[in-house]
Amino acid sequence: MKFLIAGLGNRGQEYADTRHNIGFMVADELAGKHGASFSLERHAWYTEVRLKGRVLHVIKPTTYMNLSGKAVAYWLQALKIPVENLLVVLDDVALPFGTIRLRPKGGDAGHNGLKHINLMLGTTAYPRLRFGIGDNYFKGQQVDYVLSGFDDDELPELPGLISRSVEMIEHFASIGIELTMTQFNK
Repeated sequence: MKFLIAGLGNRGQEYADTRHNIGFMVADELAGKHGASFSLERHAWYTEVRLKGRVLHVIKPTTYMNLSGKAVAYWLQALKIPVENLLVVLDDVALPFGTIRLRPKGGDAGHNGLKHINLMLGTTAYPRLRFGIGDNYFKGQQVDYVLSGFDDDELPELPGLISRSVEMIEHFASIGIELTMTQFNK
């Protein structure tokens, strides 16, 4: 069985540790845990993780967040992976920091990366792992907020939350979305 794990973010050092790049951080942790390293391929940094007889094809799109669908659509087609075996990992301002939710489908909730994926795939019926980054910003300041780093009081919790996200990805690929949601979505 093959899966495509797409960690969303923006390339470039200026975005490296920002809230909007949590998808990249989770993808890096997943790869590192399994001794895999990324190489620059078409539209994405790419690596493979083998897990319990399954292959997790992990990408970090190089198309920038707002054009993430270009990379996701390309890799789904190139690897012949069904859309239900796609898992998009992204930041979510609608969830408080520390909340991680796995969903089988859904809208874009104003997230430009998801908007473009929905457009390119022609569907919203694909799994996503939403990593809560909170909404501690003033009206009109959302862009500055998501492109800023995590607060000092959030940083100590971040490694544990990223590890939990990786565990959820591994369970998604090995036991399926329903059992993973039952076990982790609290």
